[in-house]
Amino acid sequence: MEAEKVDISAFNAARSGTTTSSVAATAVRSGKIRSSIIPSLDPPPLLPIRGGRKGKATIQIPRVGYSLYKTAPELVPRCTALALRAGVRHFDVASLYGSNTEFAAPLKMYLGNGLKGLDKLYKEEKDELLEILDATSVAGEKHAIETIGFGSRPISPTIDGSAGGRQRREGLFISHKISNSEQSTDPVSVRRSVKRAISELGVSYLDMVSIHSPLTDKDRRLTTYQALLELRDGGFVKSVSVCNYGVGPLEEIARLIGDNVEDYPAMNQLELSPFNQHSDVVNWCNDRGVAVGCSAWSKLSGVDGPAEEWAVLSDLAKTKGVTKAQLLVRWSLQKGYVCVPRSGSKSKVERLAIAENSYGGVNPIDTDFVLSQEDMRILDGLDRGYKAGRLGRRDGWADEDVVTADWDPTEVA
Repeated sequence: MEAEKVDISAFNAARSGTTTSSVAATAVRSGKIRSSIIPSLDPPPLLPIRGGRKGKATIQIPRVGYSLYKTAPELVPRCTALALRAGVRHFDVASLYGSNTEFAAPLKMYLGNGLKGLDKLYKEEKDELLEILDATSVAGEKHAIETIGFGSRPISPTIDGSAGGRQRREGLFISHKISNSEQSTDPVSVRRSVKRAISELGVSYLDMVSIHSPLTDKDRRLTTYQALLELRDGGFVKSVSVCNYGVGPLEEIARLIGDNVEDYPAMNQLELSPFNQHSDVVNWCNDRGVAVGCSAWSKLSGVDGPAEEWAVLSDLAKTKGVTKAQLLVRWSLQKGYVCVPRSGSKSKVERLAIAENSYGGVNPIDTDFVLSQEDMRILDGLDRGYKAGRLGRRDGWADEDVVTADWDPTEVA
């Protein structure tokens, strides 16, 4: 089936409430800023974002990753091994998740000997699951090659054994978030926190470090951000990002960096779904070349969830023959976002979900799982500003931060 063409200019023109500062507008006109939000019916696996020393390089982030949010530390090795087998190469970790050490163990096995190094973790898995994981990985690689014409490059398979260690590390994208307690007006303290995480993870650098939330104060936010830029310029991290930032804290960064547009965040990761699309934040990021990431979804179908809208999404998923989570992943991809879904490993359903929600899982071989423009119109019409306070989610904040059901971290002044 021939994919429908997306009129990108019409898509961007349809966005409501777009505002562009004079600095950003001048930068866009001069070609200094390239959009990192590119809607597509058939997105490639890698998205170019700003990074490198002084932010002057372009690095590639896998559009679909795997988050360790709410994963019990004792389950992390198994989940990580399953994700790697499914072709996942982007991992979302954080100080608040409390599992860096547990993640480091399978990471070391993989970097040392490839998937064969994880054999002992696969012994307890049924052959049926391993076959699904392998098929999902192949589907992702095949689709990567097919989409190379869209401006990306395929994810090259690496050889097993110690000889492929460097290539395997270059093929991984490890994203780490520093907690609110690690934000500080002392840049030395911030740098130490990041270097401690690098040591815990057993790597020599991180591909991305983010501020987990804006829920501190302006001085700590800006000092922390500046310290992360210094770590980037020193080669300890490849890119600097933020999470859960609304327009207010983002404008603080804009004033801090002035005309140095290379120092804008590489990405802003949000609780983003068809039910809360944060158009003001997305527009701000798009105007400044900041990629947008969707964090893992939870409790969208709960008692206090958007029941009518969820029913529409559920019906569409049934029509497509996919799970609701797969539909959300596909929606985020076609919107031009990065996505990091999560799943545990206690049940068969959870283990299968690791494969289903990967890049290969939403690009299966010999199946046209594409959301048409009409499908996207339906999903985009479900926006009801469903706030984080109703989700029961605590990813970057605590119970005491959620003052009402309509509270949202992006609305911090």
